[in-house]
Amino acid sequence: MQPAGIRELGEFGGRNSEHSLIDWQQPNWYVLFVRSNQEKKVAQGLHDRGIEHFLPCYSSLRQWKDRRVKLETPLFRGYLFVRLPLLERMRVLTVPYAVSLIGRKEAPAVISPEEIDWIRKSTSDGKVEPHEYLKAGQQVMITAGVLAGMKGILLRRHNQTRVVVLLDSIWRAFAVEVDADCVELVKESRPLCDFPYKTNVA
Repeated sequence: MQPAGIRELGEFGGRNSEHSLIDWQQPNWYVLFVRSNQEKKVAQGLHDRGIEHFLPCYSSLRQWKDRRVKLETPLFRGYLFVRLPLLERMRVLTVPYAVSLIGRKEAPAVISPEEIDWIRKSTSDGKVEPHEYLKAGQQVMITAGVLAGMKGILLRRHNQTRVVVLLDSIWRAFAVEVDADCVELVKESRPLCDFPYKTNVA
């Protein structure tokens, strides 16, 4: 018999082929789906409730009638990350404009601290932007700098080397600019395939 508070989960985002255990009393990172264009309001609501959260943003220039304005825009529209025990999920889901936690029918997907750290480092560097989610391509790994160890898909555009990082749990991706000398091909990499379906979990 499993200890109290432990539930068995299936695979999430196509990453794990084996079943794993999740402790509903242990704080983990989850993906929160929110209403369109309400990411910052939800982040403020989470802050007011003392809930650890992360809303990754990127800088973009917009042309207004008389001037250009630099805006901080959510990197993943409609999504932000929260960290708390799953037993306390209603503290998150009762925040205005919050909709659901993302995952499969059994339970929401857990995001690893390493993934959160890589997104933090990418956005803090300032050379990141949203990118369409890719299903196939050559996988590479960044070998130097603060993003060393991060894996993604190699992309070249306008003589720039970029690595597209896939977040399987929410079917989103972002592109980060890197030095061409700081990437290497992942050995025995295989084309990425379609991932299992995604379901909103309350």
